[in-house]
This record gives sequence, structure tokens and C-alpha cells, in this order.
Amino acid sequence: MALKKSELYASIWKSCDELRGGMDASQYKDYVLVLLFVKYVSDKSDPLIEVPKGGSFADMVKLIGDKKSATR
Repeated sequence: MALKKSELYASIWKSCDELRGGMDASQYKDYVLVLLFVKYVSDKSDPLIEVPKGGSFADMVKLIGDKKSATR
């Protein structure tokens, strides 16, 4: 069964609300926009943008759940 676009959007919106928890939406957007920017820069192979080792989106994903990385 195909998923309707409106159902997909509703599901994504609900997930974002759950992840946000008690944080004000105006604060949450700052984190999301930064992650989207890092993802965009990581995906581009533009020689003008140098992504330092350990600073790519893929590197950040690898750190999910790593309690030591939260203190760095």
C-alpha cells in the first residue's frame, strides 16, 4: 500500500515534535538548521569548502550514543 504524501508529512512532523520534547520550537530549529547545513556541506565536493577530519555528517552519525563524545 502506497503512503500518501500528507501521511508522510504528518508522520515526520509528529516525529520532530517527539524529538523536540519540552524544548521551545524556536530553539529546536537552530539545532536542525545547523545539522542540515552540515549535511549539505558534507555532501558537496566543492574544493572551496574543507570539511575537517571528524567534522562530516557521517562522522557525527557515528557518534550517536557515544557518551564520551558529549563531553568533548
